[in-house]
Amino acid sequence: MARKILIIDDEDDIREVAALSLESVAGWEVIKASSGAQGLARAAEHQPDAILLDVMMPGMDGPTTFRELRNNQATARIPVLLLTAKVQGSDQRRFADLGVEAVLLKPFDPMTLSTQIARALGWK
Repeated sequence: MARKILIIDDEDDIREVAALSLESVAGWEVIKASSGAQGLARAAEHQPDAILLDVMMPGMDGPTTFRELRNNQATARIPVLLLTAKVQGSDQRRFADLGVEAVLLKPFDPMTLSTQIARALGWK
């Protein structure tokens, strides 16, 4: 059974490269959202196996979107991985303290993105 991943990122290029990578390398189904609000709606509607969530977005940022996902009974149990260009140790700790499954760094390698996600979630 193919995994279903929701990518929430305001940058078109990142969304497209990540989607193409996960579809072609791993054979996963990808749903895309360009904002936190759109991501919340798509998560509830599609019930993905995991969410790849950008940290820095206009309007509702990644940490706020994550809290909203956790506050909604329909999306509270979906694993979330943050995607960020922030590599400071203090940022990493703050993101990890939110309760996300993992923090992945931008730029990411499209050929290994699915492996990083699968490893972080314990998928075989």
